[in-house]
Amino acid sequence: MFKLALNLKILSEMQQKPVQHYRYNADVLTVTKEDVGYFLTHFQPENEPGLMHWLNFHSMEDKEAITRFCEKLSIDKLIQEDLFKGTKRPRLEEYEGYIFFSITSALPSRENDFELRKERISFILGKNYLVSFQERVSDHFPEVRERLEMKRGKIRVQGPDFLLFRMLEAITDNYTEVVEEISSIIVTLESLVIRLPRSEVLRRIEWQKRKLGELRKIIHPIRELVGQIDRAENHFFSEENDHYFLDLKDNCIVLIEEIEEQKQILDGLTNLYYATQGQKMNEIMKVLTVISAVFIPLTFIVGVYGMNFKYMPELNWRYGYFYAIGFMFILASSLIFVFYKRGWLRRNK
Repeated sequence: MFKLALNLKILSEMQQKPVQHYRYNADVLTVTKEDVGYFLTHFQPENEPGLMHWLNFHSMEDKEAITRFCEKLSIDKLIQEDLFKGTKRPRLEEYEGYIFFSITSALPSRENDFELRKERISFILGKNYLVSFQERVSDHFPEVRERLEMKRGKIRVQGPDFLLFRMLEAITDNYTEVVEEISSIIVTLESLVIRLPRSEVLRRIEWQKRKLGELRKIIHPIRELVGQIDRAENHFFSEENDHYFLDLKDNCIVLIEEIEEQKQILDGLTNLYYATQGQKMNEIMKVLTVISAVFIPLTFIVGVYGMNFKYMPELNWRYGYFYAIGFMFILASSLIFVFYKRGWLRRNK
């Protein structure tokens, strides 16, 4: 409960001050939270080469101010357009003085199980700074902030490329959480298919398939992007950090394999659903067949004595009606007994 309240407080602060600036090295850390206009004049990483800078935008609503900020950093016009349109496939784009790329993040959606929460995040990596742009207010990087503030690990003594690695790692962790969430939903669906095989269950299975398909489309380009980072030959990425990005690539491969496994499980549940429905239909047909088998001879007897011929000796017999009813009762009972002994009236478990 405390953690939820803390997260709500953080999100509220992000809405009021949508830009966060972390300015740090091994000995210094300052955190500034303001609107975009403030950083048009106060973000000057080129004047502080001994410090690393992380500027994180939690909203893209103030397009005019963000455009002016990008012009201040001499960001190419095409990049500025891509920040707001986001139509390109994720790939590393190298320019003079900086590198740009965008990816799609995903977060667990606890409120419902039919929608994948996605958000596009863009990065501009310079010599001693990293600028990240999020489409809306959401906290993807709490662990990164904690590492900076608590001086955990070596993030404070590394360059912006290592900070980028930590942020990409946080995003892949979000992918893992989404897969785990879908996996827990699949366990629930498996029990529902067995106990309550309704059409609603099949729809939920299809929703999970769609979510896994979307997640795979998101992760696959990330794997290629991390591979481009590993192969990049420039001064933005330190060779000593190459193995971290290789680990990210391996994590993406593992996630894709796990997604395929979960999709196979869902395909199996779909087959199980149709098999269960077929079994129920067979049970219904068996009951209808037994009823028909019981009433066919009775219908024959009734039909014979309902032909209204003038000369039918049994029609004038005093006890003919009672004998006919008794005979039909015995015949029906005998058939039901035979069907029961053969197991045709028992429900399959």
